[in-house]
Amino acid sequence: MAVWWLVLPGLLIWLCILLLPWRPWSAREQLDPEPGGASDLSAVTVLIPARNEAESIVDTLAGLVHQGSGLKMILIDDQSTDATAVIAGKMDLDSLTILPGTDLPPGWSGKLWALQQGLQQTQSEYLLLLDADIELLPGTITALMNKIASGPYQLVSLMARLRMESFWEKLLMPAFIFFFKLLYPFAISNSPSRWAAAAAGGCMLLRREALLEVGGFESLKGALIDDCALARRFKDNGFRTWIGLSRSALSRRRYETLETIVEMVSRTAFTQLHYSAALLALCTLLMTAAFLLPLAGFFAAQSVPAALACLALMCASYTPTLRYYELNPAWSMMLPLVGLLYLQMTWNSAYRHWRGAGASWKERTYSRKNH
Repeated sequence: MAVWWLVLPGLLIWLCILLLPWRPWSAREQLDPEPGGASDLSAVTVLIPARNEAESIVDTLAGLVHQGSGLKMILIDDQSTDATAVIAGKMDLDSLTILPGTDLPPGWSGKLWALQQGLQQTQSEYLLLLDADIELLPGTITALMNKIASGPYQLVSLMARLRMESFWEKLLMPAFIFFFKLLYPFAISNSPSRWAAAAAGGCMLLRREALLEVGGFESLKGALIDDCALARRFKDNGFRTWIGLSRSALSRRRYETLETIVEMVSRTAFTQLHYSAALLALCTLLMTAAFLLPLAGFFAAQSVPAALACLALMCASYTPTLRYYELNPAWSMMLPLVGLLYLQMTWNSAYRHWRGAGASWKERTYSRKNH
């Protein structure tokens, strides 16, 4: 039985990905600190929205202490039910203000409401939006400041290095970043083109004046994918943004089991598709062609060469991401399985939406009407 034609769509997909001029598979857009002394960071205020982050808040704040002089920090405790604020207070940092968060107004996501409260407390020229689970290595903020000053940028952000220690983290987390870069090509997002707008909300430096000009956090108050929504606001208003990979922004959040990763991806996967059944069908078609059908080629002798060629292109596309994160390139052989797992998570996200479950995060649930 001739099944080589089943492999052909996947072969074309991966060949096109490798040949795209903006090279979404590469790791060329990156930023890390350069050797040098401590910088004057008195023009920067760090806003840290935190809800139930007792496990990671010490590492996050400790990383900021060594960034430079004059840095101001505001921790917005978003009504945590754990000891986040208490632990932060015990660090006794003169540069840290702990702001108790107020009740979440209708239509707001928790993170954006926390950031809005922090914004009202600062007049700094620059704001660093930092997730409470991210530790910055020394010099990271200086590198961000240099980047925003080196070009016509109003917003620069770093894709934090996700934790990749457990089996499931090594299997799925590099692919999370790989797929993000396919959806939001960094080279295009960093250009003046408005075709793509991407940002990584875990570590984002921006000019306060530009933020206010685009409408502040209120302009996207219900967005669940708030980072890319903010980048879109900036680009639609004529501002330039920049996003890159980094090994100096380290996420301490653990995803040691498959269930935790499924929960994380399912929270916003269907949101990414704008809750569209048509886009879900298109996504399913493309991912089936890219990951499932090539495997069928291994079941017929005459189509094995085409299947091997498709797998080789797939591995070639994924290997730069694995190498950047210092993982064995052999993990690329698992990409067909990984792709199908992500497709299942996307369907899981859609199913949750259709049954009205909404997106859940830190003991809060958001329905579609919130955003």
